Amino acid sequence: MPTLNTSSFLDSTFRKIYPQDNEWRERAREHLGRLTMPYWALGDLMDLAVDLAGITRSLQPPVARKKVVLMVGDHGIADENVTLYPAEVTTQMVYNIVRGGAGINALARQAGAEVCVVDVGAKDDFQDLVQNGSVLAKKIGRGTANMLHGPAMSRTHAVMAVEAGIELANALAAEVDIFATGEMGIANTSPSTAISAVITGRPVAELTGRGAGIGDEQLRHKIRVIEQAVARNQPDASDALDVLAKVGGFEIGAIAGLILGAAANKKPVLVDGFISTAGALIAYTLEPFVRDYIICGHASVEPGHAVVLERLQRKPLLQLNMRLGEGTGAALAMNIVEAAVAVLTEVATFTEAGVSTADQMPGEASCSNTMPDSVPEKATPST
Repeated sequence: MPTLNTSSFLDSTFRKIYPQDNEWRERAREHLGRLTMPYWALGDLMDLAVDLAGITRSLQPPVARKKVVLMVGDHGIADENVTLYPAEVTTQMVYNIVRGGAGINALARQAGAEVCVVDVGAKDDFQDLVQNGSVLAKKIGRGTANMLHGPAMSRTHAVMAVEAGIELANALAAEVDIFATGEMGIANTSPSTAISAVITGRPVAELTGRGAGIGDEQLRHKIRVIEQAVARNQPDASDALDVLAKVGGFEIGAIAGLILGAAANKKPVLVDGFISTAGALIAYTLEPFVRDYIICGHASVEPGHAVVLERLQRKPLLQLNMRLGEGTGAALAMNIVEAAVAVLTEVATFTEAGVSTADQMPGEASCSNTMPDSVPEKATPST
């Protein structure tokens, strides 16, 4: 259930989030079961089509208008030598993204998606980029405090970060069919690991990865720093806003809000890698029904990602050993989402195509393509 002591705006958002519509899911299953192919021959792709029907309440789920919302935030923990890159790279990469030269730009262009860059917690103000409309300003603070020495932010700022993401989803919902989460913030695998360890109850050492590519000695140091930050702050695992405030990041909170806002607007949201999934974990802890709207784009090589996906009971669409972030895995997975819709809307049924089903062909009874009387509901959607 939603955490107590949130805000009226958050509570009103939670009340708009319902599970997928089972009637539309059943309609999709029945239709897919009659397509001109062996029963459920496209496996996970067909499961995804069922999810999209349940999310959008339609057998023609709209997915043409795609937007990657890339949240930007800096992190005080970067001062503790937990990453290869200096904090100023956050600013440099934002300019690169705005110019169209980053990995997310290439993959978003390929998927036909727009990239929306949002400053929720960077040290830089990006005044020139905000003025020309290249960056949206939703700034909560100029980077988080160093969580090794105390809370990363106040609880009020944690609420504001989540609210900023919801507000953005609400503002964009009329022009977006499917959202994707992205992020930019040097050292943000450290707060993501801390969030994941606290909420899942798994050891920090088990979840900590190499981020941008640190070596063994720096990895051991990173583990110690995160363990000490969690021990010092003692976040309450049952209170997502307390976890976000004490060991999180502004962009992670905004990602959580974007996911909540997408769900409230009955829009699917493609969640990227480890950092984005830490945001999804915050959103899920606040409102569990949000899970029905989450489609996990890919499996990151960060070890904590698999643990969080298990907690969310989500199955990634792709496994390509990616670890870039930025929303790249989510953008790439947009192609799979469109493919699932194409299967649902473009493949003919046996009746439409005039093709005999297996039970009409002598000697082929063991390979029946006929729709069973009822299709068992999956325990959880497959995405």
